[in-house]
Amino acid sequence: MEQAIVVGAGPCGLSAAIELQRIGLNPLVIEKNVVVHSIYQYPTYMRFFSTPELLEIGNIPFVTPHEKPSRQEALTYYRTVAERHRVRINSYETVIEARKQPDGRFVVASQDRWGKLREYETQHVVIATGYFDHPNLLGIPGETSPKVSHFFREAHPYTGTKVAIIGGSNSAIDAALELMRVGAEVTVVYRGDTYSPYIKPWVRPIFESMVNKGIIRMLFGSRVVGIDNDTVTVERSSSAADTDEQARLTFANDFVLALTGFRPDRSFLGNMGVRVEGDYDIPRFDPETMETNVEGLYVAGVVASGREANEVFIETGRKHGSLIAAHIAGKRS
Repeated sequence: MEQAIVVGAGPCGLSAAIELQRIGLNPLVIEKNVVVHSIYQYPTYMRFFSTPELLEIGNIPFVTPHEKPSRQEALTYYRTVAERHRVRINSYETVIEARKQPDGRFVVASQDRWGKLREYETQHVVIATGYFDHPNLLGIPGETSPKVSHFFREAHPYTGTKVAIIGGSNSAIDAALELMRVGAEVTVVYRGDTYSPYIKPWVRPIFESMVNKGIIRMLFGSRVVGIDNDTVTVERSSSAADTDEQARLTFANDFVLALTGFRPDRSFLGNMGVRVEGDYDIPRFDPETMETNVEGLYVAGVVASGREANEVFIETGRKHGSLIAAHIAGKRS
């Protein structure tokens, strides 16, 4: 029987596993993709908003010559931390469910990438799943078209094309600037009436300048209502449209980047008996221990935030593991 199982090998899951090692457990981490897959999904040339010390786990320094580390540096760092601490990780294995037994144990069922089913028994389960597999969908015609992506990796494939970006967050602004640099014709469609206050302060002046010069087209108070093979249709609010013709626009388009954010899989926790609360489906847990209403079942990282995924970052979620370990150690003693 496993002493503890951690579901998810992101930074917060790895941190939880290391903290469990420190109280004498030898946890198994089960990850349906690769280690820190969420960071792997980031844009290729992205730099973190956080400084390196705020991303550290396992008491191993995150050494970089840059003020803000890059995606590639983060991948190397977290991979190295997992190796140094000899964290047991089953990659490319998907946890299907965790069933609580009458005696308090959990039976964790999983499936590998070839479809082989496995079962584990354990006393403690930590759910540290991310949210990049569940984009916030718009529910509009054409959203499932091959030309639509909820991820932006790098600009080169869009060279010389017409690209519509849905969203106004940092990811949308960064993508627009990168696309502009490879000669793409960029239109940003944003439902807000003005620029988001959360845009990185050193990026916003550059973006605004490109909009003012007409190099990037910015449509405020707007939402995409339809996507066809070679066009996109946008509806605009009365405050953004001066005429009836401007209230509904259809323009030529080759690709759509729907950068509308992601959400955790709430049904996964619900099926294990975890109750959710409020309009944002926040799982019920004790913030002092991270234990849910199901005894022995814990949450760590972004999954603890429900639909408000931006409320938990690596720099805060990495601390959840120490709370979990302290609680388990207290129960064992």
